[in-house]
Amino acid sequence: MDSIQERLYPTLPCFGCGHANDDGLRLRSYPGEDGVVTATFTPWPAHDNGLGFLNGGIICTVLDCHSAAAVMLEADRRGWKPLGDAALSYVTAGLDVRYLRPSPLTEAVELRASLREVSEAQMTVDVSLVWDGKPRAEASALWKRWRPRD
Repeated sequence: MDSIQERLYPTLPCFGCGHANDDGLRLRSYPGEDGVVTATFTPWPAHDNGLGFLNGGIICTVLDCHSAAAVMLEADRRGWKPLGDAALSYVTAGLDVRYLRPSPLTEAVELRASLREVSEAQMTVDVSLVWDGKPRAEASALWKRWRPRD
């Protein structure tokens, strides 16, 4: 089964979720039966924060890009297509990340995203990184409709 990213934006070169970026993370997110979008991410040794845990910048990236999958899936379901020649119909307008516990560097972690507020103008997503049954980081992501500018 193709991931949300592979199905809806396969040529995107984004570092976190773009499958057209051979050097990127290439996240694969999937819709869940309960409305929660899930993914598994296994860090690379290069993602070390210097103390043997997952780097905060990488955590922020995967939270942002995983929330994108939830937003793009909802936009696709509602028929809200990209405007003009934009690759995506929404862009990140804000990301409030809270780091709760250290995240492992050598084991797979789970990403979970659920939509909190939805309108065509903007969407808000609650997204988390979970390992060993405990949230390691949580974020609120605000996505706004991309509109071409003159």
